[in-house]
Amino acid sequence: MKAANNERRECSFQRSVRLLAQDKRLINCKSVDVNQLMPLKYTWAWEHYLNGCANHWMPSEVSMAKDIELWRSQSLSSDERAVILRNLGFFSTAESLVANNIVLALFKCVTNPEARQYLLRQAFEEAIHTHTFHYVVESLALDSGEIFNMYNEINTIHNKDAFEMQLTEELLKPDFSTDTFTGAQKFLENLIGFYIIMEGIFFYSGFAMILSFHRQNKMTGIGEQFQYILRDETIHLNFGIDLINGIKEENPDLWTPSFQSHAVDLIRHAVELEFLYAKDCLPKGVLGLSSPLFRDYVQYIADRRLERIGLLPQWGSKNPFPWMSETIDLGKEKNFFETRVTEYRSSSVLDWS
Repeated sequence: MKAANNERRECSFQRSVRLLAQDKRLINCKSVDVNQLMPLKYTWAWEHYLNGCANHWMPSEVSMAKDIELWRSQSLSSDERAVILRNLGFFSTAESLVANNIVLALFKCVTNPEARQYLLRQAFEEAIHTHTFHYVVESLALDSGEIFNMYNEINTIHNKDAFEMQLTEELLKPDFSTDTFTGAQKFLENLIGFYIIMEGIFFYSGFAMILSFHRQNKMTGIGEQFQYILRDETIHLNFGIDLINGIKEENPDLWTPSFQSHAVDLIRHAVELEFLYAKDCLPKGVLGLSSPLFRDYVQYIADRRLERIGLLPQWGSKNPFPWMSETIDLGKEKNFFETRVTEYRSSSVLDWS
């Protein structure tokens, strides 16, 4: 029975692909083989691109003098240093995984020029973020081998990276295609894994840890760079949500009850991975943060992500860190992206006070 249902869905999906192959489509468009932007169909993709350009910045614009002074002093506890090092270790490899996924997997499957234009911009931003962690490591004279190899040495970092890499594995195969029902669902799974989970859950948890230092006027150079990264990642997240919802709208057959259940299972597993990571980073708790509080926080943001792609929240947890509302402002996240492009400013004039 299951095989017969899958066969019917495959046939229906193939008919839809053939009927709409000449239109601009997010995936499976056969008529456009160059980045032919005009006329624009998906204005949201172009707006995300413009917003990203308006937020351009480079890590070298941020002074690390105070961070260097504080790091060399005896003012930071060993637990505080561990939180910073763990997050540098996670982000230094995670950002490169996102970049690899964009360049090697997503770009070849997304057939819409506007969306591809944004992916090009995002790939560059991921390079800037990786540059940022190199800049921080170099500024603080940290052991670069220790930081960039943490994904091999720290199980909770390795497990998150491995979880993401398995979602890219299928897309990297030479014969992978979104022309089939199974392939298109696998592509949608990848988008959920990277935009909703990696950038929308894993990254936001790390932001909370690092920005807690900035809030208390500690490691302000790193904190300022993470604020810029947060702004980039919020655009990434919203683009990914629009892309997922757009593909769902154009290919409703893909959004089966079993696939929705699978997406929820992926997110639930990711929440548990992130909680274990928080326990590793915060064995005793620092700066008002603790692993039990992070369980609530990760569940809270995961519920918000689920709602944005049309799935039911799973936990009902409240945000345990109300002080973060002004910095991350999850409740107004969508409104942040609906502001006019003219309201964005380049990093040279951003005011984070």
